Amino acid sequence: MPGRRADLGRLRVALTVFFALDGFIFAGWVVRIPAIKQQTGATAGTLGLALLGVSAGAVVTMMLTGRLCRRYGSHRVTVACGILLSLSVALPPLTHSPLALGAVLLVFGSAYGGINVAFNSAAVDLVRALRRPIMPTFHAAFSLGGMVGAGLGSLVAGALSPTRHLLCLTAIGLLVTLVEGRTLLRIPPPAVPESTTPEPSGSRRQGNRALVVTFGLIALCTAYGEGAMADWSALHLQQDLDAAPGVAAIGYSCFALAMTVGRLSGAKLLERLGQTRTLVAGGTTAAAGMLLGALAPALWAALLGFVITGLGLANLFPVAVERAGRLAGPDGVAVASTLGYGGMLLGPPAIGFMADWFSLSAALTSVAVLAAVAAAIGLVTQRVQER
Repeated sequence: MPGRRADLGRLRVALTVFFALDGFIFAGWVVRIPAIKQQTGATAGTLGLALLGVSAGAVVTMMLTGRLCRRYGSHRVTVACGILLSLSVALPPLTHSPLALGAVLLVFGSAYGGINVAFNSAAVDLVRALRRPIMPTFHAAFSLGGMVGAGLGSLVAGALSPTRHLLCLTAIGLLVTLVEGRTLLRIPPPAVPESTTPEPSGSRRQGNRALVVTFGLIALCTAYGEGAMADWSALHLQQDLDAAPGVAAIGYSCFALAMTVGRLSGAKLLERLGQTRTLVAGGTTAAAGMLLGALAPALWAALLGFVITGLGLANLFPVAVERAGRLAGPDGVAVASTLGYGGMLLGPPAIGFMADWFSLSAALTSVAVLAAVAAAIGLVTQRVQER
């Protein structure tokens, strides 16, 4: 028993590091997009098409990774995708045309999508073995890794070329994967007692599939807000509230920091409120916060709204993925992650179209609407499960 508990502790540390590494590498790539755009001679339109390679690779691979995890185990797939992610992040600065950039981003996106499904599946198994709601802490590590990666990338942008910078990320990624991957390969995923996972009937399996899609919709609503905040929050503050560019950039930082704090405290919140109340309270809080952030006439009030939105959205995605994984294992994680990633892709262009039709502040209220929808879905889903 002490040995098993120690193994679970080592698994938790290793998975936390992989979540952080994923955010670190992805953020490091994102901050070098402007330099790589100039290098490849891409226009805004052709760059947008090239960047679709990340999305296309991720979405396709997410659905396949669930099957790979069932066949080879989520730990092995996590390590394999960690190696591929670390190697592929060095490829974009080696390209000199938008077409070549799009091709290598397909590989990078495939690795990114694969590792997200794999380590979320491993985390679901660990959460179930520990019997503690620690899923948000893993996603907090992803957020922290992203903040560190973006910060360091900004600092070295003037000193290192994109090629050298991203090669450094490759070296860091491979080193981390070598060190922590040994833990994942040595310790098998925690076994779930058969008594706790009876084989469902045919009708029960169909009901589970419907519930998995439902939790995926919660992930979609949440990720829609994250994508919208990342791409449009600064412009909203600058355009609608006359904030200086430097001040406008603080808006997303406030949101991201609040998301991180919310996820770090997510385990205690889940222990106190339970999953359904956390979903409902989080969605309701995010809806109120985004209405304030989008419609406030003063800068300080909008920033406060962004903070409230981040706190509200923080734990919705982790809870949705964890519940989908409990119902259908890696396949459930794959479905929820794919729908969630789809929401992150849908958010920015949808906000743009609505901003053209109405106004940017009005368009951002759609984040509040979908947060409220997520809260409602969580409440309805609980009632369906209780029947």
